[in-house]
Amino acid sequence: MTEPLLTVERGDDGVALLTLRNGKVNALSSELLNQLADAAEALAADPPGAVVITGSERIFAAGAEISEFGGTEKGREVGGYFLRAMNAVAAIPRMTIAAVAGPALGGGCELALACDLRIAAEGAKFGQPEVLLGIIPGGGGTQRLARLVGPAKAKDMIMSGRQVRSAEALAMGLVDEVVPNDELLDRARTVAAGYAKGAVLAQAMIKRAIDEGLELSLDEGLALEQDLFEEVFGTEDADTGLRSFLENGPGKATFSGR
Repeated sequence: MTEPLLTVERGDDGVALLTLRNGKVNALSSELLNQLADAAEALAADPPGAVVITGSERIFAAGAEISEFGGTEKGREVGGYFLRAMNAVAAIPRMTIAAVAGPALGGGCELALACDLRIAAEGAKFGQPEVLLGIIPGGGGTQRLARLVGPAKAKDMIMSGRQVRSAEALAMGLVDEVVPNDELLDRARTVAAGYAKGAVLAQAMIKRAIDEGLELSLDEGLALEQDLFEEVFGTEDADTGLRSFLENGPGKATFSGR
């Protein structure tokens, strides 16, 4: 049996913690990418309240397993592993938070980009250094980074291969919060638990409206929003939230996730 290169733990707070465990640098080998895709697809099929993805206290993930590269056919194969894994993470219908300590480089940066939020330790750094090997990102870096920070900043990072530390990453919008190293996981879990207590079905629809809407024209995106707006009223959470508001005011509803 293949040794697990990651673990998934579901907590009583509704948060699923996915931890990369592939040696000292958490290289994203084809086997780890396949396990990551399987885990993400399982979480999508049976969603928790929220998801935190992290690595070790010293490193998030240093990138691809370079020894697996070589030639166009191998590039297509490895690229397929990356595409499946990152798309599976992005498709989890709950808030996903990357808790990043140390380097998140290449595929590691792309994994963080596939999450909805990124909380970084003060010692974290991000980069897409593929150009230094004469290649380009193959796990979504050119697309997700540009959508997050804008094309100019993305081109600068990817074409130079330079790494940005947490403070710069925060300033450019690459990360959402920076915390002391020893507070990282607790903070990520606290934020995730807050989402997990909310109206998770509505959150899933919000995520879908935003993510899919970005690929559509404004009119098409508005039509998608209207469809989901209608659909959400069929949930028990909508009944609960509306009744609670009328009886007790805003922000006091306890949702069931149904």
